Amino acid sequence: MRITVSGLPGSGTTTVSKLLAEYYELELTSSGEIFRRIAKEKGMSLAEFGAMAEKDPSIDLAIDKNQRAVINSHEKLILESRLAGHMAKDVPNVLKIWIKAPLPVRVKRILRREKSISFEEELERTIQREKSEALRYMNYYNIDISDLSIYDIVIDSDRWNQYQILDILRVAIDSLVGPE
Repeated sequence: MRITVSGLPGSGTTTVSKLLAEYYELELTSSGEIFRRIAKEKGMSLAEFGAMAEKDPSIDLAIDKNQRAVINSHEKLILESRLAGHMAKDVPNVLKIWIKAPLPVRVKRILRREKSISFEEELERTIQREKSEALRYMNYYNIDISDLSIYDIVIDSDRWNQYQILDILRVAIDSLVGPE
């Protein structure tokens, strides 16, 4: 069982991925956490590190190369990142999930996690981060991050909480692979 979980910042991909990994006893690899860890190691904010990545393609390319290697080398895995579905596009038998939520909802979630600035500041920072990422994805891979056509499931995390999403995804996954 290989699953990718993707979505924009604050959509709930990490939370849902952790719940799925625990339920199905799968290894979880999160490229977003890797990106955040590298930014922290360099003493940079996500926005600063993202700006650096815009100028230095080797950062994204190395992380994305790692994603492809991970998804190809593991049989029981959840790969969580913005581009996870794209990195697994040509890998057979991978369930690709996109979690979405409206921008204001996502910004409120980010604020609860970061606890550092005002809504307006985080809104602007999130918009800039998403523009930066979208530009890099288009420039590096010709990927339009707003095109959700590669995903098997698109689910709105503003409509359901993380446990309801887990239940919905369990039904979908179990119908494909059978219950554990």
